[in-house]
Amino acid sequence: MTGRAAERRERLRATAAERGLDAVLVTNLLNVRYLTGFTGSNGALLLRTDGGDVFGTDGRYTTQAGTQVPDLELLVDRATVPALAREAVTRGAGRLGYESHEVTVDGHRKLERVLTDAAAGGTVPELVSVARAVEELRAVKDDDEVDALRRACAVADQALAELAADGALRPGRTELEVGRELDARMLALGAEAPSFETIVATGANSAIPHHRPDRTVLAGGDFLKLDFGATVDGYHSDMTRTVVLGHAADWQREVYALVAEAQAAGRAALAVGADVVAVDAASRDVIAAAGHADHFTHGLGHGVGLEIHEAPGIGPLGAGRLAAGMAVTVEPGVYLPGHGGVRIEDTLVVTADAPELLTLTSKELLVL
Repeated sequence: MTGRAAERRERLRATAAERGLDAVLVTNLLNVRYLTGFTGSNGALLLRTDGGDVFGTDGRYTTQAGTQVPDLELLVDRATVPALAREAVTRGAGRLGYESHEVTVDGHRKLERVLTDAAAGGTVPELVSVARAVEELRAVKDDDEVDALRRACAVADQALAELAADGALRPGRTELEVGRELDARMLALGAEAPSFETIVATGANSAIPHHRPDRTVLAGGDFLKLDFGATVDGYHSDMTRTVVLGHAADWQREVYALVAEAQAAGRAALAVGADVVAVDAASRDVIAAAGHADHFTHGLGHGVGLEIHEAPGIGPLGAGRLAAGMAVTVEPGVYLPGHGGVRIEDTLVVTADAPELLTLTSKELLVL
């Protein structure tokens, strides 16, 4: 990880130099992990444009920091962020970047006071927002990140395959029972945790895009929607499959076929340079043409990585273009209130050629 983290810091250093910054104070823990490899609950990074970065944490993590961040100078202080801010002053930073989306108004005032006190009547560094500069770097995955995503997706694929093979998706069980078993299987297969609260939605509940599983009992003839993922080495997978229990009615097959067609169109639109709004439209237009525009109520997809939802956002209100190495979901749905709904979702990586599909579970309609 040390080499990868160093490469990532160099990319941020170049951004800082372009913006005329002397240093950047990184306080978002996931961004700190991305740039250093540190996985503890208290850590921050002072990245200097001219080199000589400093990693800060408290005494609980001295040993862990030595193992995970061996290549950076270590500052140990319980008040990690103020200590690094004072270090920025000591080392002559005139313009200090900070993650404004992570700092509250009160936190900003405290940071200003720390810098003023540390300057002791001298020049106080100017605080300059770098906004989501690190998140923008994180949007494009390197080989190690893609490998972690592949492994996370493989765990989810295997867990669902085992669940179906063992007859666990059957009438008479509750949504909660199915969800808990699916989570347990992912953990047994090596996941650190589920990627998010697993969605299990049967019958009319399947028409609720983000239904929280409850004690609703699975019944024959119902849709069963499963939206879930595994976390491996900090990276999240995301997949949705919808099955039918017992016998599939004609209307269910029609809705499923429509969503499958729209999902295929969205996957085909993933290309380097593609506008995210156009990618969304490629899928959404298929559903709208069938008269179900009002029944597709969310964006087509999102980035995945150290967070389950990260850049880029793929939807009507999205902005930007896809780049090689972006890991994204494609997840159209049609939701018919009171009846049921279908969502089909994959995680893929944009490449110079066809996108790489990471979630390999079949998308053929499965009738159990």
